[in-house]
Amino acid sequence: MPGFPETIAIVGVPGVGKTTLCRILSEKLNHTFINYGELMLEVAGERGLAGTLEELFSLPMDLQHSIWREAAHRVSEMKGVLVDLHGLDRSPLGYLVSLPVEFITPDLIIILESDPLDILRRRIADSKRRMHDTPSSLMEHMELLRTAMFVCAALMGSIVSVVENRTPEGAASEITEIIKAAEELEILRG
Repeated sequence: MPGFPETIAIVGVPGVGKTTLCRILSEKLNHTFINYGELMLEVAGERGLAGTLEELFSLPMDLQHSIWREAAHRVSEMKGVLVDLHGLDRSPLGYLVSLPVEFITPDLIIILESDPLDILRRRIADSKRRMHDTPSSLMEHMELLRTAMFVCAALMGSIVSVVENRTPEGAASEITEIIKAAEELEILRG
């Protein structure tokens, strides 16, 4: 369909609900759902470097970066893809933009947000969470993510929108409406 987004990036801090939303949205849009962390783990596994996310994120930064680049290259060759990734990661070095703009140019970047206390509750309930935040450090991460994604969108010519994740179904409907409006205005590249 002309004007329909071929690549959509759903970004947000860990625990905001990206994966649940992406599963719902990929069915609605008939897009392939890619969890970027899982794709990186697949690449690391093929190289015999890691079998779990914990092992992957324990690798030296240069190896993680190589894996990140290979995953980005794979996504760049796909059409009709919905990519679930953080967009901005906190590391011992500070914050790093994790949207691979050198390889992937999303038609649409959705910044998924939720109340920080809800995010912290989700993280407590999920044993896989690696992040330990306070409400104020989480707010800082969310604010910096917004800034980083708006800069990336401006440089790439992508549409960017902020969506509140009150419920995954509601967020999916809101994103569908954003896509319809962009199609009507003929502002999508796809």
